[in-house]
Amino acid sequence: MISSLRGKVQHKQAGWAIVDIAGIGYQVTIPNGTFSELPEIGGEVFLFTYLHVREDLLQLYGFSSLREKNIFLKLISISNIGPKVALSILSTLSVDDLTKAITLGDLELITTIPGIGKKTAQRLVLELKETLIGMDIGTAIITSSVVMAARDALLGMGFAPQEANQALNSCDDGMKLDECIKTALKNLGG
Repeated sequence: MISSLRGKVQHKQAGWAIVDIAGIGYQVTIPNGTFSELPEIGGEVFLFTYLHVREDLLQLYGFSSLREKNIFLKLISISNIGPKVALSILSTLSVDDLTKAITLGDLELITTIPGIGKKTAQRLVLELKETLIGMDIGTAIITSSVVMAARDALLGMGFAPQEANQALNSCDDGMKLDECIKTALKNLGG
């Protein structure tokens, strides 16, 4: 298994790059976030990788961070979510936004991903919610029932799901509902 690559960027364009390692070019399929972090042509890059093996295809997927790769692996473990759909998910939402959307059950945000309908979004939430709670992804995950109630209140006031999620970042599990809503409204400038 090829679990990582270190080499020079030989070519890059949205969705993929070629990494030259000792004269051998490896074509790596990458999400948009990883693409934006690639150095210029000739620059050195390190990518965490996943080798997808099918009967008729060997395809290498690359990620700029281990947490992005771990989320990708969790996504492809779900039935009917293959590497292409998982890559589309990670190209549309950042790891932090995706994790928050799943833990909060934000189907509206998840269905903005091309190729993800309501049923697939529900399956993502159902199958990943428990495994993502407490997972070290480099950001606080909203798990408190108080914070979830505050989010529902913000949505009821007409705020968009992404606005509500960002505004609730400074709320913690020990806050009362009214304190959390006031903090979120202050973050929203209201």
